[in-house]
Amino acid sequence: MVPMPKNLNAASKNEIMDFLSSFNTVLADCDGVLWIFRNVIENSQHTINKFMEKGKSVFYVTNNNTLTREEFVEKFHKLGFNATKENVICTSYLAAEYVKSLNLNKKVYLIGNPAIVKEFGKAGIRHTEIGPDVIDSNLENYVNTKLKIEPDVGAVVIGFDEHFSYPKILKAATYLSDPDCHFIATCADECLPVKKDMGINNVFPGSGAFVSCLEAVSGRKAFILGKPNKYMLQDIIKVHNIDPSKTLMIGDRCNTDILFGNKCGFMTLLVLTGVTTVSDIEKYAASNDPNINSLVPQFYIQKLGDLLPHVEAL
Repeated sequence: MVPMPKNLNAASKNEIMDFLSSFNTVLADCDGVLWIFRNVIENSQHTINKFMEKGKSVFYVTNNNTLTREEFVEKFHKLGFNATKENVICTSYLAAEYVKSLNLNKKVYLIGNPAIVKEFGKAGIRHTEIGPDVIDSNLENYVNTKLKIEPDVGAVVIGFDEHFSYPKILKAATYLSDPDCHFIATCADECLPVKKDMGINNVFPGSGAFVSCLEAVSGRKAFILGKPNKYMLQDIIKVHNIDPSKTLMIGDRCNTDILFGNKCGFMTLLVLTGVTTVSDIEKYAASNDPNINSLVPQFYIQKLGDLLPHVEAL
């Protein structure tokens, strides 16, 4: 068991000012923290911009792989956030960086989306085509007439793919039966951060759902590039000199954002505008399993924008 985190909505003004003065770098998740789909979460853009104005370094650290860094910058600007390509770390970009570092002489079997294709293109990485791959009539007919197994695949990379299908599972598992074939995933987020109180009653599977499927059929574990894997931190440290003890990780998921922050020695702040709820935190804190306890943040708040008046007063 571990103590419950500090609720900043119930904290005194002095406690909040002490909190805000304790870090000089902010790592902010995006989906569920700053926005939901195309809708900015109230005052999140003003809070982030004010952090920058007050001299704090801000990096956008997202497991979302459906946009390139340049496309993320466009979205940030459209929604009112200050941003440059250099302070955006997304998993479509990380996938290209990581595969490039492997110096493969073979191509990549890609289960993904146009953003990963663009990042691969900039990195000069050869890969298979993306898009629908379906069984028209039955599996036997597909195998006999349409199935094509590439002879020179050296890695399977999986990200978000709205066309995920049985043929793609079949091909990926076949490539992964070769132990020398790399198995790489952008992230392990099980679902997209939508909530019923937004009027959305559907559950939208995320990249992690596809990753789990391939892990089950291949009997192998993917190398996860995104949070909570510390590989994402390496990319930040490679370019920017940050002090973990003076860094705040802000996220909406305990099993990715908060776990990542705790692994890296950051301060951690959970916002309740995305996936994780207070009841989830209570369960994590009450557990006797240290691995579950590591999902507990140091602080939580209803929404990031609630900090705005306090940041303005710094």
